[in-house]
Amino acid sequence: MGDTEAESTVSGNQANIPARIRRELDIDDGDHLRWEVRDDGTLRVEVVQQRAGTFADFDGYGGTADTDAAVEHDGWGVE
Repeated sequence: MGDTEAESTVSGNQANIPARIRRELDIDDGDHLRWEVRDDGTLRVEVVQQRAGTFADFDGYGGTADTDAAVEHDGWGVE
């Protein structure tokens, strides 16, 4: 990853992330930005990608039995 510079304009309380930055950091819909203002006045932004979260590798129920989530939701997977 190289040094990528870009500018955006604040409109109201929002600023767009330039496309070049989104592509380089692989920022997608649903990702979060974690903001930190440091003592020296610099701003640090960390991308928290949702596809890397707790359920990123969960493919859902792969069994063959019929389920009724309205009845079984509290006990599913509990022995």
